[in-house]
Amino acid sequence: MKKIFFTTLLLTSFIFKAQDLPKGFVYLEDIAPSIKVELRYLSNNNFIGKPIEGYKSNCVIITKETAVLLKKIQQELLKKELSLKIFDAYRPQQAVNHFVKWARVLNDTLMKKEYYPNVAKSTLFKKGYIASKSGHSRGSTVDLTIVNTKTNKELNMGSPYDFFGIKSHPFNQSITKIEKQNRMLLRKVMVDNGFNPYKNEWWHFTLKKEPFPKTYFNFLIN
Repeated sequence: MKKIFFTTLLLTSFIFKAQDLPKGFVYLEDIAPSIKVELRYLSNNNFIGKPIEGYKSNCVIITKETAVLLKKIQQELLKKELSLKIFDAYRPQQAVNHFVKWARVLNDTLMKKEYYPNVAKSTLFKKGYIASKSGHSRGSTVDLTIVNTKTNKELNMGSPYDFFGIKSHPFNQSITKIEKQNRMLLRKVMVDNGFNPYKNEWWHFTLKKEPFPKTYFNFLIN
């Protein structure tokens, strides 16, 4: 049984069985099963240090249009013995709400050393690291990197995923030549295949022609 609730913020919630996704969404595994997945918000390995609300399974849910293009990119990379690896894709609004709630508790700095050593937690809203609404909740944004399929190791991008700081800006000059090349490899293959990059995060890309540009979903990742 599916129930749909609309709020004044245009948030859309669905309660559904694991295979019963909202129209327009797919499980990436059904389209491109070779893409590697490590949903960080399902684990303790993230900037909060605990699993995030709304994440129940290590599976990528995304709009169909996004999945089709990710499959195309993956096919290109596999020829070079490389693979995409996804850290986050569709993100429920309840997860975003979890981030906001956490950001307001200034003494909760469990993961500061790993994820935001040079940024005061009190400035996370002002600097744009935390927001009340995320493009991820529209279903066509992905956080990802590239993996060497021979070694199964991520390419060195000069900063970890979700690192809050200028070192994560795509064109930051403090990283090495190889790290810059790796970032540009990811950026080029994504942009060439219909994605817009984000100026502050080397890992963040949004489909240029996203099907739900003004709708923020709130169904579980199940």
